[in-house]
This record gives sequence, C-alpha cells and structure tokens, in this order.
Amino acid sequence: MELSSSLDLLTGKLVSVLEKEASLLTEVGAEIDEIKLELKAITAFLEDVDTSLGVVPISETDKQWVASVRDITYEVEDVVDEFMFHFNKQQQWRGKPTKFFLKLIHFPKTLLFRHQIAVQLQDINKRIKSIAERNQRYPISRSESRKSDKQIRREYHRNNWVKNLSESTLFFKDVDLVGIDKAQNELLGWLLDEELQRTVISVVGMGGLGKTTLVANTFNKQVVKQHFDCCAWITVSQQYIVTELFKCIIKELYGKAKEKMDPVINLDSMSYRDLVEALVNFLQPRRYLIVVDDVWSTNLWQDISIALPANMNGSRILLTTRKDDVASFEFGVVKHIFPLKHLPFEESMTLFFKKSFVGKGGQCPPYLEPSARKLVAKCQGLPLAIVALGGLMASKSSIAEWNGVYDNLNQELSENDTYFERLKYISLLSYHDLSYTLKQCFLYCCIFPEGYKIRRKRLIRLWMAEGFVEPLKETLPEVVAERYLSELICRGLLQVEKRNKSGRPRAFKMHDILREFAVSISKSIKFVAKSDGKEEVEDDGIRRWSIEAKENEMKAARKTALSRVRSLFVFAVEETSKSSFNRLPSGFKLMRVLDLEDIPIEELPDELMNLFNLRYLNLKGTQAKKLPKSIGKLYNLQFLLMKRTQIKELPAGIVKLKNLRFLIAFGFNVNRMAFDCKFGPVVPSNICLLSNLHVLSFVDARGDFIKQLSKMVQLRRLGVTNVKEADEKYLCSAIAKMTHLQSLKVKSCNEDEQVKMDALESAPPDLRKLALVGKLEKVPHWFNSLDNLTSLVLNWSRLRDDFLPHIQALPNLVQLKLLNLYEGERLDFLEGFQKLKVLKIGRCPRLKEILINRGVMPGLQELFIAACQELTTLPDDWESLPDLNEVYLSEVSPELIQKICRSKGMNQQTIRSIQLSREEGIEAIFKITRWFE
Repeated sequence: MELSSSLDLLTGKLVSVLEKEASLLTEVGAEIDEIKLELKAITAFLEDVDTSLGVVPISETDKQWVASVRDITYEVEDVVDEFMFHFNKQQQWRGKPTKFFLKLIHFPKTLLFRHQIAVQLQDINKRIKSIAERNQRYPISRSESRKSDKQIRREYHRNNWVKNLSESTLFFKDVDLVGIDKAQNELLGWLLDEELQRTVISVVGMGGLGKTTLVANTFNKQVVKQHFDCCAWITVSQQYIVTELFKCIIKELYGKAKEKMDPVINLDSMSYRDLVEALVNFLQPRRYLIVVDDVWSTNLWQDISIALPANMNGSRILLTTRKDDVASFEFGVVKHIFPLKHLPFEESMTLFFKKSFVGKGGQCPPYLEPSARKLVAKCQGLPLAIVALGGLMASKSSIAEWNGVYDNLNQELSENDTYFERLKYISLLSYHDLSYTLKQCFLYCCIFPEGYKIRRKRLIRLWMAEGFVEPLKETLPEVVAERYLSELICRGLLQVEKRNKSGRPRAFKMHDILREFAVSISKSIKFVAKSDGKEEVEDDGIRRWSIEAKENEMKAARKTALSRVRSLFVFAVEETSKSSFNRLPSGFKLMRVLDLEDIPIEELPDELMNLFNLRYLNLKGTQAKKLPKSIGKLYNLQFLLMKRTQIKELPAGIVKLKNLRFLIAFGFNVNRMAFDCKFGPVVPSNICLLSNLHVLSFVDARGDFIKQLSKMVQLRRLGVTNVKEADEKYLCSAIAKMTHLQSLKVKSCNEDEQVKMDALESAPPDLRKLALVGKLEKVPHWFNSLDNLTSLVLNWSRLRDDFLPHIQALPNLVQLKLLNLYEGERLDFLEGFQKLKVLKIGRCPRLKEILINRGVMPGLQELFIAACQELTTLPDDWESLPDLNEVYLSEVSPELIQKICRSKGMNQQTIRSIQLSREEGIEAIFKITRWFE
C-alpha cells in the first residue's frame, strides 16, 4: 500500500550508490537499469493505490500484489546495504598504504562479492518481472468500468457517508448529548453578541471530538433561529465543487425564507457568476448565519467568501475543522477560535452509560462499573469512540464478556465492522489525507508504548535517522522535520502534552484509539512489530521491532533472529533486571536505529560494534560506564545520545565517525544544586575533525580541545565544561566563528575560577539559549546583543553589583535561572522583562527582599525560590499577576513560610517548603509539600 515513495527512495539509492562505483560492479550495470525501469513502472500503480486508500476499497488481489512488491523492495534495500558495507570496507583499504600482497589477498574476495551481488540482482529482476506478468494475467484495473456493482455501491456509500452523518446531527435530541453546555454557551456568546461586522467562528479539534454535534445543537437553538434573518448549513469535506456548495446554500436559504425562488430559475443551469450574484443579492440586506462543516483547506474561504457579503448586520460564519491552520487563518474579518477539548472522565462515563444501558435508563450495574471505567479510559474522552464502544457493550451483560472486550480491544477495533467501521473511517480521514512521508512519520509514533510521552527532539532525530525527512536545498533536515510535526499536530493526529515556555511543543501523545489503528496498519504492511519480549517474533520481513519488556522477559527476544529488522526499540515498562539486556537479539547487522533509553544496561553488547549500518544509537538514561574502543566501526552513525549515563571518557575511535551530527553526552551527580552536579566526558582533542557535527554537549575541555574548537564553525549547539580563565582568547575566537550557534553552555573548572568571555565582541546572531556557570566579575558587555535569547542561566557567578540593568531589556527572554548568582541583599526588577514567564532564584544566602515593579514581567507564570534562607517577603502584589500559576518556595526563612501559612489559614509549624499553584488561571488551590525536620 504505502510504498510508492519508498520505491522512489530505494531506486534512487540503488542508482546513486551502485552506479557511483561502476568500475567495482561492472557485471551489474544492466541489472541496475532493469530494476530501475521495473520499479518505476510499479510505482505508478502504487501511487494510485496509496491515493485511493481509505476512499476506494482495495481488493485481496491488490493487497497480495502490493505485498509482493513491498517484499521485493525490501530485498533491494538489503542488497544495497550489503553493498554499502563492502564498498566502505574497500574504501578503507584504498585509503591505507597497504602492501601489494595484502591487496592480492583481498582481490579474490572482491571478485566473489561482485559476482554475488550480480546474482542477487538478477534473481530480484526475474521476480519483479514475474510479479508484473502475474499482474497482466490477472489484471487489476481501477477504472470505473471494471468495478463490480458491490464496489460502486460501497464507494458511493463512503463518499456520501460523512455528509449524511454531519447532517444527521441536526436531529439529535438534547437528552442524548453530554458535556456541551460550557462550550455551547461560549459559542452562543459569539453568535449573539453586538458585533456588527461579519464574524468567522471556528470550532477546531481532532476527528470524533463532537465538533459537528456541538455546532448542530447550537444551530438548532430557538434563540439562534430568532436572532438571524436566515440560516444555512453545508457540509464541505475534503472534495468539493464550489458551484455545488453555492447551490446548496441557495436551496437552504430560499427553502426556509418566506419569499420563494422564482420558479423560472433553474439552479442546474446557473453559471458561477449567476450563483454568486443570487447569493449576494439575497444575503446583503440580511443578518445571516452560514454553517460550513468539515473544512479541510484554507482555499475554501477564498472560494466562498465572495458570495458571503461583509455587511454590517451582525452576520456570522460558523465553521468546523480538524486543522489548526484553517481555524487560525486570517479571514480578513473578526474571528474567534474555539478549540474543542476531550470530555472529562466523569462526563465520558455518563455518555458511555447512556449508550451501553439504554434500556436501564443509563444506569450501570455496580458489578460492571470497574470494567466500564477501564473501557472508558481507553477512549480518552473521544465522544465518537465512547459512543461506538457503548453500542458494542449494550449487547453484553457478564463481567467475562466485558473483560474480554477490554483484553481484545485492538482486535475489536479492527474487526468489528458493526460498531467501529465509522469510528475508524472518521478517525483516519486525516491519516489518509497525508502525503506518503507524513504517513510514515505518523505510523512511526505507534512504536512507543500506550500513553507514552514522546519528546519532540527524540522523534525528529528518529525520523531523520530513518530517512523519512526529504532533503531540501539550504534547509536543515531538523527544520523540515519540525514542519512534519506541526502538520501532524495541526491535523489532530498527535496531541501536545507539554510545551516549553516559548510555546513550542515539547512532548506528544497518540490518542489510544488512533494508536490502535496505527498499530493495525503498521502490522499489515510490516512497518512495525510489537512484542513484550516473552515470545519469539516470526521473521516475516518486519522492519521495526518495538519490545515493551518486563523483568526476565527478554530471553525469547534475545533468541529471535530477525535479519530484516532495521530498527529496535526496547522499553522497560516495569523495573527490569540489569542482566536482561547484556545481549542483543541476533542477526541485526543491517540495523539503522537502536534505542535503549532508560534500559538498566551497564555494558554494551559486543555485537553492537558490528552494526555498520547504524545511524542512531540512544543510550540515554542507561547505566553504561564506557563505550567500546571499536566505536569507530560505526562509521555511518549520525546520532550518539548518552545523556544521564556514567560515561566519563570517549574513546579515541570516536573521531572516525565522520557522519556524526549529534553527540550528546553528560551525567548528573546526586546534588543537583551543587557546582559539580553536571559533568561531561573527556573527548579526544581531535574530535574537532568531525566536520558534520552540529551538536556537541556537554564535554570536558582538557588538553588543547579549546584551541582546536575554532575548526567547528558548523556547530548549532555547544556545551563545554572544565574551562579555565586562560582559555578566554581561544574560546571567544571559536564562538565568534560559529555563526549558526543557537545554544551555548560554558562551565568553569571550579567554583572559584572565572568564566572570562569579554574577548567576544558580540554573540552569535541566532543564539537562543545561554548558560554561564562559574564566577563572573561583571556581566559580559556583549549581553546587549542577545536579541534572540529566550533562556538565560547564570550560576555560581557571585556578582556583587546590580546586574539586572544589563539583561532587563532583552526583548525575547522567556526563562531566567539564577543560582548562587548574587551576593547582595535585594534584587530590584525595576523595568523590562516583558516576555519573561519563568523566574528561578536559588542559593542567594544574603538575599532578603525581591522587588518587582508594576508592569515588569507581566506574563510571569512560574516563580521558584530555593535556598534563600534570609528571604522574608515575596514581591508586593505577586498574587495579582494574572498568569502566575505556580510558586515554589524551599529553604527560605521560617518567617516567610509562616506569613504565607497564616494568610492561607494554615497552621503547620514543621513546613519547610511550600508550593502554591493556580489551576486554569482562575481558582487558587494551594498544595503543601511537607519537609519535616
């Protein structure tokens, strides 16, 4: 199914790699051309399949044919990767001053390998032709004339089903609806307010959230009908013809108006111009409401707005969409956006009971309630899923039946047409509308366990390592991947779980229902296989393997030999023994991705160094203490991630990793507020030879590393520790050359050593994050050039003079962290800090008072103060800051704690720290964290 673009990638890879060394493989040139032509011909068919998937049913013959092509494609990839291995080995020999007899020894091996490649390609070529011939013997035609009556009826049904479902919501009774009152009141406020300008109101949310149901119920309210002179409802969907939309609007308007359409007028014969003129003439003098349901593109507004006059009568256009870019489009008029949220759990239960126990008045028997709660939790507040699941459970009455559905929910979702066909169809409309590349990116997310929070950076790096990110000239792949991610969020296929303080998405989740569908699709096309590590997985050509392992359940997985697997993920879902992961499963020499994050592994298995094809190695959070000396064998490695490990030195072979783009390696000591809380590994000084490295953080600057740093002008992110005062000249010279640098962290060799950086004339223009850890005599003069800085960390600076005037004017500063920064008794935030959202102050033992003038940091959201034992008061009016939703105080004066406790009616003598949080920015709920002496 989803292979057309992958064939393009593979044929391109085959040609560019194999033809590049034509002299090495003189026997296979003709085979290359043949495979290229055959695969290109097949691609045309697969593009048609991929485009129509989800709209036109695909036959079993189609499926078998596509599966055959997919398997052949994977074999081509295997041959190419094998060739790359031998090709690189030969390149290494060429680069060495080897003796003549050594060349003679290896020459026969080269000839043998050349012959083997030729034989493999010839065999693949024959099989591709046989597939094509079989297709001709049993032709597959997607033309309308070859379709069966059953297919035609089904296509017609699918093409009209969404429209019918949309309009059926106009007849839902209020008693059948749950949890819409608050949302409806907000919509009514915008519809009925006194704004005279034409206004666009967008209701946005993922498929199945109940957007259409909410809008339909609001549309039918008598108060709405009375407020507007005329109303019309049209359903757009992904495919529409604008003239047909205009005809629908005209029919609705005249059908409900007192005046009737001229019987002489024939809508079918009216031109585009006639339709626009008729609509404008009818709507111009009236206050109208037009509902446009299921909008997929901003082009729609450009198509229909000409026929919806911008009169000053208080007219409204109310639209529903699952795409954020549509909702936030600049319509050129007054607009409101209402993001529809998932139902709260208790309201989800109420809706579920209404559908499950229709004959019992929505009352759940007590013995079924625990099972009901588990089932409803799986729906995660998605009304369409709750309704579908409720309909299924209405026919089941025993605990065993209910538990059986829960245990086999994935199977129920994929097989129970009666209750889940519509759910699946609506949920995956956004998926089928994606490009091939974005489909891969979406399916990839189901690799992670249910409910897993997927970090943005991790996901983007994985997509890059997998080769999903299409190359664009003069655009970094990270930027392209960010666009992919934004598109998936925009379509509601990924839910943002956490944002950083700049508003940028930081972590995501897949809705459980969407994830189940993604798992089902991935399994059917051998994209991902999932297991718990207990049972062996059949080697049927799967490309990615995700293991959710528990203690002592990796034994079977280690015995499994999966020769075609390119990516392996291991997730420790429970506490796992250290011995469980000392060996990898066998047969993985062509692996591209190995992700062992947070797995309690101490020693890396020897097999790891044989993974010549490896692009991505994630050891984050493991207990690894060292890398093998032979790490240089992984010469295709692009991402090496070792955050939160105990690795304190990198082997010399690291400099052989010429393709390395990301090197992140540091660990933490126990006390996070100590000067030496964070340490980086010692690296070879000639690591600067890695010219493709974009991220190097956090490394120990020993030897002449700093002197060599000026060679790494390509860095985007640099973190370096153990810096000495004498390094100032070389460090500043190097930083000045890093014109693309976005993040810089510099830490001195000890807390008494100065971080001297005055030799730097101005900061890199794109610098967004800066951390200086160590003693400062004064704030560097170039701070006034940090126009793009969003995060500033100044730790252990121990400044005596007021430093705030030097940073208060930074226009984009969002986060400010100050640890052991100031030795004065008072901090005066007198002006500026207009975008600051997070302020953290710690280890200022003499600090007694913090003053924040009115109008300073108006958007502050979080205030953290720790280990400031002399602090006796918080800034005046801190409670009146509108966005402040979290205050955390720890190790401040008892006087301050008691003062806050008294003001809140608390009588706790032993409280050492207090946390105050405001939920939803409205109602203050105070939570106490008790640290008893």
